[in-house]
Amino acid sequence: MRTPPMPFNQLIETLKQQYETHTGWGDSRTWANQDFIKLSALIQQRTGVTLSHVTLKRIWGKVKYDSLPNTYTLDTLVHFLGFEDWRSFASAHQKNDADDISRTDVVAKEPVTAPKPALTGKPDNKRIWQITAGVALLTGIVITYLSINKNPAPVVDADYTFSSKKVVTQGVPNSVIFDYGAAKAPGDSVIIQQSWDTKLRQKVSKWDKQHTSIYYYPDYYRAKLIVNNKIVKQHDLLIKSNGWVAAATLSPVPVYFDNTEVMRNGKMGVSAASIAAHNIKMQPSPPFMLYSNVQDFGPIYSDDFVFETSIRNDYKEGSAVCQQTHLYILCEGTAIAIPLCAKGCVSDVDLIFTDHYRSGKKTDLSMFGTDLSKFVKVRVEAHNKIGKVYLDDKLVYTASSGVVRSKIIGIDYSFQGTGSVDYVKLSNGKVNYVDEF
Repeated sequence: MRTPPMPFNQLIETLKQQYETHTGWGDSRTWANQDFIKLSALIQQRTGVTLSHVTLKRIWGKVKYDSLPNTYTLDTLVHFLGFEDWRSFASAHQKNDADDISRTDVVAKEPVTAPKPALTGKPDNKRIWQITAGVALLTGIVITYLSINKNPAPVVDADYTFSSKKVVTQGVPNSVIFDYGAAKAPGDSVIIQQSWDTKLRQKVSKWDKQHTSIYYYPDYYRAKLIVNNKIVKQHDLLIKSNGWVAAATLSPVPVYFDNTEVMRNGKMGVSAASIAAHNIKMQPSPPFMLYSNVQDFGPIYSDDFVFETSIRNDYKEGSAVCQQTHLYILCEGTAIAIPLCAKGCVSDVDLIFTDHYRSGKKTDLSMFGTDLSKFVKVRVEAHNKIGKVYLDDKLVYTASSGVVRSKIIGIDYSFQGTGSVDYVKLSNGKVNYVDEF
């Protein structure tokens, strides 16, 4: 009799579980808005397709939505996991469900084959004993593994502790000492993750008490203690910059620039010649130059502020022809990201205004294509949960929904190749921050 297909809702739950394992972020029921923003970026990076964080939150049931996701969305989600399309994902899991293949079944269907005896005669007793002992040992390992993993001990969040302290109060690089307790972990799958980025994670022993990590960029992070792919503890971690930090964002360690190279003639910027003098190649793929300032600006929030600046991209050679330029207003747990680029490259830009997200792949963001060979005045503001963006004093974009309240903690500029900043102003009418370099 033909087994009925796995219900759609069950397939979606299977999809979520695979994402939890694949990202290492643990139980997706605990994922925050920022996690979905980062997941959107990861999916775009791997598949070339942009799914907004709002769409992802609908799939994960974080936002009420009665319609079923379309095939394009489903195909993209499973392509990230390595499947050709949703049909192949569904078929694979329906087959596994129908066959009810367990690990024991796999072992039983694949018996160990003893080495063939030499053609000169039968194997001697010593050889037979070695083969028998090997098969017995392998069988014992399989039985032990199955007995341990059949009913693993539950992971209870209250059984774990996790805290941290910074080596220096502010400035980067900055080492952070994590104190943790994970002795009750059912196995030794214990991970400390610096932030949302799964590349910034380290497996640690459940018997140890401390682990240290280096943070190379100032920002607002959420460190996580993960046991058996479940986030059992997490806390916020603010790495302040001690003024402006200029760095070429190379991996694994950025290259920092001294302020004497950065602050010149009332502007902030690093020339292409200075970058080359640090033995950094500008072709075929130029680095992104980051200027970052993370500090306590006072009680200024993402739903009530005015930010103004003037910026220019100083490099457009070769593969930097698009002059991708990003302005980030960093907030606790979220961000405002304003993109600028050459006019013909707007398909590759994304705009974020806290929970408001738009992709250049699905939305006309051509208003952010501009001539970056000259300084462009950028004004970003929010009042009464409505966000607005002005370029050269012209209103080009309004975010009428999804603007949430979060404390502003930093300002980042990211230039493909390199760029310059003329001035910075941040205010809410009561608290003011001004820097004219």
